[in-house]
Amino acid sequence: MELQRTAVVKLSVPDNHRDDLKQTMDIFRDAAQRFADRGWEGNDDGYVITSRSHIQSLVYDNIRDDTGLHSDLCVGAANHAADALRGVVDRMKEGEKVSKPVFTSNTTVYNTSAISYFDGYCTLAAYGSGRVKAEYVYPDDSIQAEYMESDEWDKKGAKLRYDRQTDIYYLHVTVKQERDELSQEAEGRTVLGVDRNVDGYLAVTSSGAFIGNADLLNHKRREYERRRGRLQQTGTRSAHLTIQSIGDRFANWSENYIHHVSKEVVTEAVANGCDTIVLEKLKNIRARMSNLSKFQQWAFKELSRKITYKAKAEGITVEVVDPAYTSQQCSHTECGFTHEDNRDGDEFVCQKCGKELHSDYNAARNIAMRYLRNRRKSGSGGGTNHLALKSGTVNGSGDFTPTALSG
Repeated sequence: MELQRTAVVKLSVPDNHRDDLKQTMDIFRDAAQRFADRGWEGNDDGYVITSRSHIQSLVYDNIRDDTGLHSDLCVGAANHAADALRGVVDRMKEGEKVSKPVFTSNTTVYNTSAISYFDGYCTLAAYGSGRVKAEYVYPDDSIQAEYMESDEWDKKGAKLRYDRQTDIYYLHVTVKQERDELSQEAEGRTVLGVDRNVDGYLAVTSSGAFIGNADLLNHKRREYERRRGRLQQTGTRSAHLTIQSIGDRFANWSENYIHHVSKEVVTEAVANGCDTIVLEKLKNIRARMSNLSKFQQWAFKELSRKITYKAKAEGITVEVVDPAYTSQQCSHTECGFTHEDNRDGDEFVCQKCGKELHSDYNAARNIAMRYLRNRRKSGSGGGTNHLALKSGTVNGSGDFTPTALSG
């Protein structure tokens, strides 16, 4: 079984090379736009070109001559454009009104020839300076460090993103691992904690899987509502029929997206030999839910429903716990300190022990641990239960056992 993750790592870039990366991003974005423009022009038959190799063959030499962009980055720009064009064509086939892709984000796509990974740092192809060395910056006990530094994970391509507000570079690295399903079975029952969200990642597990994009879901909803609003102002029968059509397409897309996210959650449970998936109890978060849009409330509940029936098909039970303070409590088994100042957005830093984790990952660990402790207190055998973590299991007493992974 192949597992895939995305390691999001903050980079420390030398001051004398920060502008090199910014310039590389600008040139990469312009190159991707030129590839997209040519693909949008299409062939003689009028069809949009979505083949990576075809787009590359048409304008690669011209772009290389005009920009001096690294050859592998130029290939990455062509692939980036082809992927965007393919997405537009898919939407076109579904009857949506589409336009040519326009690239505006500060993102550079690196294939494995344009980036090299080392212990603690990487080197990135860059305009004007050949290669830029950038060191990884990890918080304490970072799951990202596990992905980047462990030989168990095979690092593939990456996307370099720049946050203008914070002046920070982030590397989004695709990492993969082959596992023998039989080697993942743990003694006793193993539980997977899942923290669900309406922004950022849709689901984050105690094993360190960050799944789905709630921001994309919300963005698609806003696009649909804006278009529906414009059609309602038109008031024609044709506009009314179009509203029904785009409403059906959006509903189908949303349903399918939640389906894939729930499937990934259950796949994560299977991969870690889990007998139980633990979620937050909905009736205990009504105050939080009441502040959400009806669509967000639907997505939150629908994800739970789909996880439940997909888990049942795999012989996995789904349990719920009271989620109170799971986002504010330190999940470190030797601490457990709870304070509202522990969490600041995506960052969790315990004000007592100093433990640093992604806040949603911290919450997922707490959700699973709360279930284990509840079973232990009730005399239901919690001492033989385990919490699935990114590199092993923790039982209800807090004892850690590393997971035996296949090489």
